[in-house]
Amino acid sequence: MDNCYCDSGVLFNQCCQPIIEGTQAAMTAVALMRSRYSAYTIHNVDYLIATTHSSQRDNYSKEEILNWAKTNDWQRLEILAVKPTTVTFKAYYLNSKKQSQIHHEHSRFVFENGAWFYVDGDYFDN
Repeated sequence: MDNCYCDSGVLFNQCCQPIIEGTQAAMTAVALMRSRYSAYTIHNVDYLIATTHSSQRDNYSKEEILNWAKTNDWQRLEILAVKPTTVTFKAYYLNSKKQSQIHHEHSRFVFENGAWFYVDGDYFDN
């Protein structure tokens, strides 16, 4: 078994996989954020939609998310700052032209009805 895509240093089947498959809950905003990154790497769009807050889901297209997930080669995740309801991170990837890119975001999360959800984020130019 391979290490988790989220760069936690833990095996995928002991880290993000149980969260993505719904057998374990994300206990913190950063755990949800890590699992969402892993979901991008394995192209699990249903999980990404399900973990987006209901107030924001209309802003996202399943097809666009899947296209973005598949056209990029996800390299690694770097967590920069964590607060109870926010996570600042950099996701490193190669775009469809194999050019190095960085998605730098300050994400906001909410805990509602016993589960964490991604709400939105501020994006930074790199």
